[in-house]
Amino acid sequence: MASDLAQNDLREELVVVPLRHPWRWFSGALIVLVIAGLGWAMAEAQIQWEDVPGFFTHPVMLEGLLNTIVLAVCAQGGAIVLGVVIALMRLSANPVARWFAVGYIWLFRGLPVLLQILIWFNLALVFQNISIPMLFSVPTNVVMTAFVAALLGLGLNESAYMAEIVRAGLSSVDSGQTEAAKSIGMTPMTTLRRVVLPQAMRVIIPPTGNNFINMIKGTSMASVIAFLELIHAANNISSRNLEIMETLFAAAAWYLVMVSVASIGQHYLERAYGPR
Repeated sequence: MASDLAQNDLREELVVVPLRHPWRWFSGALIVLVIAGLGWAMAEAQIQWEDVPGFFTHPVMLEGLLNTIVLAVCAQGGAIVLGVVIALMRLSANPVARWFAVGYIWLFRGLPVLLQILIWFNLALVFQNISIPMLFSVPTNVVMTAFVAALLGLGLNESAYMAEIVRAGLSSVDSGQTEAAKSIGMTPMTTLRRVVLPQAMRVIIPPTGNNFINMIKGTSMASVIAFLELIHAANNISSRNLEIMETLFAAAAWYLVMVSVASIGQHYLERAYGPR
């Protein structure tokens, strides 16, 4: 009894001292000071901030925004389709198809995107006409517009990466799933569509979403061939009023908006195909 009373008195005398984290407070204060310093510097910079909203909704900027979205969506969509085909060829038992896929990935993944865009845009220097004998013949300059050159350069490069992403996703599905589908009479295409792909999407979606975000930003490289995307639109506007930084900040704001929307879409796609 006496020992119990002594233990109770000892507990009452114990004081709980919270663990202190001085470096956590110091690092937090340092981050706040850096952000405040950057904010003050930007506020004192020689930038006409009141003009930025006007450039944000400028007709030329909106046209560049629309062209950027169309180019990014078309290039990524085509890359996904081509990537799936190349990935299936890469996993094929046919050695010719397999080695073609290996060469395709090696070529388009190995060349810089900007170089690919410039090669397609200047294709008329090599081939004056694009033709199929006895069917049609069209001057290359007519076909290879700035949009087409940018679409091919971005899409083909991205398709090589998508092929590897899809291949990794398909390979992540246990082979027993395919064997079980075959045992109940499913055709290879039905097995791919109803068994393999739904499970592989968990692996495929995250890097595909990241690549699409990179695609949105990568469309800026089309400005070198005078395609009217956001960067080229900003340059066109600033060439008339010399407000270079203001127009660039307006373009930057649109990029952040597009990336934010794409990130939200990626989040919901990942949740839809995630574990239940």
